[in-house]
Amino acid sequence: MSERRAPHPDRLCKLVKEFSQRRVCVVGDAVADQFLYGEISRVSREAPVLILRHERTETLPGGAANCATNARSLGATVKLVCTAGADEAGGAMLAKLRTAGVDCRGVIESPGVRTTTKMRILAGQAHSLRQQVIRVDFGDEAAVQGALQEEIAGRLREAIEAADAVIISDYNYGAVNEDVISILEEASIRRKLPVLVDSRFRLLQFPGFLSATPNEDEAEHVGGKRLADAHALEIYAEELRARLNYESLLVTRGRRGMLLLEKNCAPLHIEAVGDREAIDVTGAGDTVIATYTLALASGASFVEAAHLANHAGGIVVMKRGTASASADELIASVKSGAAN
Repeated sequence: MSERRAPHPDRLCKLVKEFSQRRVCVVGDAVADQFLYGEISRVSREAPVLILRHERTETLPGGAANCATNARSLGATVKLVCTAGADEAGGAMLAKLRTAGVDCRGVIESPGVRTTTKMRILAGQAHSLRQQVIRVDFGDEAAVQGALQEEIAGRLREAIEAADAVIISDYNYGAVNEDVISILEEASIRRKLPVLVDSRFRLLQFPGFLSATPNEDEAEHVGGKRLADAHALEIYAEELRARLNYESLLVTRGRRGMLLLEKNCAPLHIEAVGDREAIDVTGAGDTVIATYTLALASGASFVEAAHLANHAGGIVVMKRGTASASADELIASVKSGAAN
């Protein structure tokens, strides 16, 4: 990491305090993250598999919904535009969103859609920690189409009118369609509205926006090749940033930190926060882009925003399950880093 470009902690803390003045719209694919906890009781006689005694099932906002929850947890006013099924998982997810204070008037509840659900089954002995043993995914990836896509576009037009920034959270489940992209392209030009992208598989379909936050695996997927080392990643990521015509590209690298590519600047490597092994990386990317976006909307430079996103990511990977970081936690992490 270049110490010359490291932002002053007081400046970072000041930016975090501005988050409560920001208004953000999140549009994309909402996911119900379910965690089923069970105690291992015995091995089945029918097959060599464990039998679990069910303890509890918890449903949390995931995907675009987790991104919205994180932005709200950091203090922003947040509007979410997405679809949800009129089912138990969708109802539980929406209840958590509303409790968190996310504006859900842009959420379309449709009986014709099954809420995309990722169920993680966690098992353990009576007095041990529960560990994930398998994940089961539910949902119809082709369900969001036609009239439903048109309604998403209509809700988005309303939601962005007062927004300071927009986050696209795309898992390729159909919510982010051509109309959505066109609306945001027009707003980014006419209003200079900052639009940031988190796309699992389709980053090349979102050119011309401000920035994006792919992880290293996603960057390799876009390039269709394995990157041998950090230098190869620098070269390719800068090519990708230029191809997309972004002002910057922030590549997250897990325990290796982050790589920031900024137009007309040298690549910047930022070391991961903390020296402990991550407990759970579920949803950490949502935390990163929420923090990065709020910082940029508050007047941060790309370097300042990347450092804050790095701290926020470091906070949530030390929590179990789909988690969020608060403004107070973020400020504490920045101050702690300055003291070390």
